[in-house]
Amino acid sequence: MPDRVMLVVLMVAMLISLIAQAPGHARAAALDPSIPLEARIGGAVMGTIFMMPLLAYGVAALTSLLSRLTPWRLGPQDARLALFWALLAVSPAMLLAGMVAGLIGPGPALALTQTIAGIAFLFIWGAGISALVRRL
Repeated sequence: MPDRVMLVVLMVAMLISLIAQAPGHARAAALDPSIPLEARIGGAVMGTIFMMPLLAYGVAALTSLLSRLTPWRLGPQDARLALFWALLAVSPAMLLAGMVAGLIGPGPALALTQTIAGIAFLFIWGAGISALVRRL
């Protein structure tokens, strides 16, 4: 997959993540009107659309570097592919967690959905890395 397509995959994953955060921000703004919804969404846009892709590229580069310490070599492009695809694949679970955050709020249900989304992300990322390493 070319780098430009991987960037599109990452940005779509970040956009879905931003959409998933909206119900929680709306709930928080309704409960605490001292910070308006627009400010909360603006901060989420800054973090999700501008900062998270930089962090994702950094994590992918670190993964590629750390793989050199093991017998399984993972190239930088393969590390990006595994990470970006895992972020996109787990986005339905992030949407569910966002809906729970907006409708139910903090509590065991939100913690459970976020935990399931996190475990699913790690599983998909690990499976992607494993598949890409075996391919080489």
